[in-house]
Amino acid sequence: MAIILEALAAVITDSYAERYDVPPPTGRVTPMTESGAGYEVMYLLDADEEAVGKLRAELDSLGDSLVVVGGDGLWNVHVHVDEAGQAIEAGMRAGRPHRIKVTYLAAPGRTHRAGGGRGGRGGRGRRHRRPVRGVRGRRRTAGARFEPPLPAMLAAIREAGSEVAVLPNDEGVRAVAVAASEIAREDGVVVSVLPTKATVQGLAALAVHDPLRRFDDDVVAMTDAAGHTRYGHLTVADRQAFTSAGMCTPGDVLGMIDGDVAVIGGSLTEVAALIVDRMVAGGGELVTLVTGAGAPVRLAASVEERLADTRPDVEVVVYDGEQGGYPLLIGVE
Repeated sequence: MAIILEALAAVITDSYAERYDVPPPTGRVTPMTESGAGYEVMYLLDADEEAVGKLRAELDSLGDSLVVVGGDGLWNVHVHVDEAGQAIEAGMRAGRPHRIKVTYLAAPGRTHRAGGGRGGRGGRGRRHRRPVRGVRGRRRTAGARFEPPLPAMLAAIREAGSEVAVLPNDEGVRAVAVAASEIAREDGVVVSVLPTKATVQGLAALAVHDPLRRFDDDVVAMTDAAGHTRYGHLTVADRQAFTSAGMCTPGDVLGMIDGDVAVIGGSLTEVAALIVDRMVAGGGELVTLVTGAGAPVRLAASVEERLADTRPDVEVVVYDGEQGGYPLLIGVE
């Protein structure tokens, strides 16, 4: 075992030839050059060899110091990356990562572990909880995505209390939330990551949040509310791309429903009306509108007036979210 570890270290440091006077081995170990990435990510991974091959290629594009060793369905993964959540999310796509370990390289000695925990600690004192929340603009046009650093997510969870419901409100953020929650659980924090994919689902969950209810029951109620909320939003294309609704060009208004482009139009008001019409066509009693920074003054009002004519039975709630990138967020419950 000592010889194997020594050889592995030699490959990682690119000194294999000097130590053993032979070319470096090929296959499961991929040496790379340091580039000052921010996080060291390590985890065990249950996955087949084909999935691991794709994982290597993905991690290779994300960072450096990449090492993937193992076989027979169990692999040890090591990589240095700028965003820890991306490396963990890649592992989740390949298989089942566990015993996750994330080290912030800018602060030696600060290591967080996730998975295979030691269980909750006793004597936590009085329990209190509040959801981790916040409406923040994030642009996903043509593949862009907002992903908070794992340490920031972890700090927010720890600050929230000993029983915490985390609302990712974005599919891309969920992997980071899960990893941060696993680390927080080792400190005795009771954490539940709700399956919210959009801000309006998070708002629906918060609407039924009851701090006097048992935590598990509260999580069930919030999850149920989020699950019964369809979500949509408007954004403006920043480049030409092919979408599920056809080709878009820079400046086109895109109307999204449940993550897919459903309408391409020339004005925010026009697309908002079409998207809301489609969303309420399948039923709904409450429409939530969240206006973004720089949205036209009458954007939400125009939707309200249209619903008053076509669906007077539907209640409309409007929030000024001031989020960037999305002039309007839409939820239908």
